[in-house]
Amino acid sequence: MTKGIEINDHDIVSLDNLADGVIGLRILMVNVFAISGSKGWVLVDAGLPMSAGRLRRWATFHFGETRPSAILLTHGHFDHVGALPDLVDDWGVPAFAHPLEMPYLQGVSKYPPPDMTAGGGLMSLLAPFYPRGPIDLGNDVEPLLANGKIPGLDDWKWIHTPGHTRGHVSFFRESDRTLLVGDAFCTTQAESITSIATQKAELHGPPAYYTSDWDAAKASVEVLADLKPQTVAAGHGTPMSGPDVADALDELARNFDTIARPHHPPRAA
Repeated sequence: MTKGIEINDHDIVSLDNLADGVIGLRILMVNVFAISGSKGWVLVDAGLPMSAGRLRRWATFHFGETRPSAILLTHGHFDHVGALPDLVDDWGVPAFAHPLEMPYLQGVSKYPPPDMTAGGGLMSLLAPFYPRGPIDLGNDVEPLLANGKIPGLDDWKWIHTPGHTRGHVSFFRESDRTLLVGDAFCTTQAESITSIATQKAELHGPPAYYTSDWDAAKASVEVLADLKPQTVAAGHGTPMSGPDVADALDELARNFDTIARPHHPPRAA
């Protein structure tokens, strides 16, 4: 089993106290999150390949020897499931994903090739070198419940937010309007290495180079905007919280074709 590599401390950023019972960790350019509930805690996404050791140490720091009850996946792209095989093996817990993501998680299909011309920026140019999978978790990955409920998190629900991938999902807690969106949209410009380095918090569309259905992506942002979230935490970028978040997301939804669709002039550095 691959234990991973040592990741320099300057590549790690703790994202603490995002909301009640919600913490996060950024490794390089992608975030993972942990949600505590009455029945323990769950991990949301599993980061980059070869980061399992760092994720385990982070989990031990916050939760001691208590393992998560499950690993929830927003989708199966390599930067969200990279440590997943090791973590599932080590912790002996199930992963959950939308049924439409199963081919990419059970060794059946690769994701469609990326569009390196989408959105401009160095990250788009590098996209053809990113792994497209699949990984094969076999029976260790299970479909999310059709009723929107999440095992172990009674006050959260999952929402199908396709576009970036067919089976992409987001997670929402209505009591305080906390929203974990995976790659349904970003709080940095994911195509730009400069934006990733500076981590200025601002709303952008999903990573353009790997988004497969732009009409669905737009509809998903509109659905999420209707939730009027107070806190949003994405797979890429700095979490955002406060009274202006809902308005910013409304603006992204209204102007999605201008802000997000990659057929407009590149804006990334």
